[in-house]
Amino acid sequence: MTYPSLKDCILDLEKNGHLIRIKDEVDPDLEMAEIHRRIFQAGGPAIFYEKVKGSPFPAVSNLFGTLDRARFIFRDTLENVKKLVQVKADPTYLLRNPSNLFSLPFTAAHALPRKVSGGPVLECQTTLDQLPQIKCWPQDGGAFILLPQVYTEDPDQPGISHSNLGMYRIQLSGNQYEPNRQAGLHYQIRRDIGIHHTNALRRGEKLRVSIFIGGPPAHTFSAVMYLPEGLSEIHFAGALAGRGFRYTIRNGFVISTDTDFCITGYMDPAKTLPEGPFGDHLGYYSLEHAFPFLEVESVYHRKDAVWPFTVVGRPPQEDSVFGKLIQEIAGPMIPKEIPGVKAVHAVDDCGVHPLLLAIGSERYTPYQLEKRPQEILTNANALLGYGPCSLAKYLIIAAGEDDPGLDIHNVPAFFQHCLERVDFTRDLHFQTATTIDTLDYSGTGLNQGSKVVITAAGKKIRELSQTLPEGLKLPEGFENPKIVTPGIAVIQAPKFVHYSTEAARVNQLCKIWQEKNWGDELPLLVLVDDADFSSAPFSNFLWVTFTRSNPSHDIYGVGSFQEFKHWGCEGPLVIDARIKPHHAPPLIEDPAIQKKVDTFKDRIYNTETLK
Repeated sequence: MTYPSLKDCILDLEKNGHLIRIKDEVDPDLEMAEIHRRIFQAGGPAIFYEKVKGSPFPAVSNLFGTLDRARFIFRDTLENVKKLVQVKADPTYLLRNPSNLFSLPFTAAHALPRKVSGGPVLECQTTLDQLPQIKCWPQDGGAFILLPQVYTEDPDQPGISHSNLGMYRIQLSGNQYEPNRQAGLHYQIRRDIGIHHTNALRRGEKLRVSIFIGGPPAHTFSAVMYLPEGLSEIHFAGALAGRGFRYTIRNGFVISTDTDFCITGYMDPAKTLPEGPFGDHLGYYSLEHAFPFLEVESVYHRKDAVWPFTVVGRPPQEDSVFGKLIQEIAGPMIPKEIPGVKAVHAVDDCGVHPLLLAIGSERYTPYQLEKRPQEILTNANALLGYGPCSLAKYLIIAAGEDDPGLDIHNVPAFFQHCLERVDFTRDLHFQTATTIDTLDYSGTGLNQGSKVVITAAGKKIRELSQTLPEGLKLPEGFENPKIVTPGIAVIQAPKFVHYSTEAARVNQLCKIWQEKNWGDELPLLVLVDDADFSSAPFSNFLWVTFTRSNPSHDIYGVGSFQEFKHWGCEGPLVIDARIKPHHAPPLIEDPAIQKKVDTFKDRIYNTETLK
């Protein structure tokens, strides 16, 4: 099934039982997001909102709310697109799979964009304030576009084949934006639009920006897809849609003619305005910062336009499905592009970038009886220079030869495998002043923080304990130790005040652990604010540990030492994952909105009937 429009997709989902309609008027200020979250968490269908308060346009969300539904939407094209990506990563794929020689040329033909004279999106015009003003979290700075496709071209190399189509958040209202004339444009570090922005700055030119909202679902997904170099999002969008990307030029702007809405305008490279806060996908607010903004020229829309949106927050959310589908499509590329790497898993439970797991190869010195991390450290360095993997804050990599059955997606088992083998006197490798994800506030400033690589190779060197040390007595203020899983314990610590005082407190714990000779059968100790919450389920442990710590500042160790420039420890590694004063606040729903949604859930929707 190929969809020339978003409406065609909505009708097909409804026909096949994958969509419900809400006929009552709903409020885009927190209410729609609360409905979306509940239905997503129940594993429910896509949601069509017929009446949006304050807007003439209906809306739809949760289109990609389950992996099965995402696969259903792309059921006629997904497998061939996977093969096309594999051919791009490894041209010998066709030689080994000659049966694909017939189908792939048709898929490749759809990848070619088509310039047309006009299209449905140019039928009508409106203003920003008429668009659904969706606000998802109480402290959000205004309404945001939540599934935008932001189109830019490189001023040094213009043309659609060298363009970028990315999903960068757009703030429609609030802050200092001039109503209907300006919109915030927030892009994170290591995004292609940043290259276009840099080149426009150097040339002293304004950057043309087109924002597409809606259209074939393949276009939306393409804006978040990581692709091998030389394969543009526009080409990928056509291949996945089974229909070439249609576009035209209006007043010098590229316009997707199949989209539901298109906003055009200029980004003045030399100007910024405060943008945010915004409840983001790590589970915290990204705070107000100066970012570029759009001087809006036109807002086009189809006669039958539908406004698509999603809701982000602490994983899992709908964007978690995007991540799974991306790994399904792009997963085969990494082993081909980085020799020796066998598998990679960006862990969604802690917001993707904070924790990256990898399986590599250890083949450098097969003649040595004692295996130690060598090639996997080379693999790790390559991963930290590879596309989105470069934003990893914690990278834990194991040698695949030690356990050929190791499943990188079984995260507790992966941790157990690594903790049985890691030698913290040698296997910790820090980058102490570097860039981290824009949305991660655990570091020393916006885009600033540290990274650590933890390597594990060779035979088991310890048996992991499932119990606390006998006679464990913690220093004053430390309490409620809990086993998370074999080899890992969390300890509830006093409220964090300042590094100058807390470092001494944590080092006191490490000193006592060493003096009492409690050993390293629990090789990972994590200090937390709430041990009950952080110990179960395992997803809570992952979220707390890796979103609330900065390796250079928050890693300690029992029997720690520094030898020349190398830091290590002889006993357990200690991570301080308490909330720090500079951290962004976590996302909390508005109780009044929750209560309101409770009152009409039986009339508008019922999550129990959606399962």
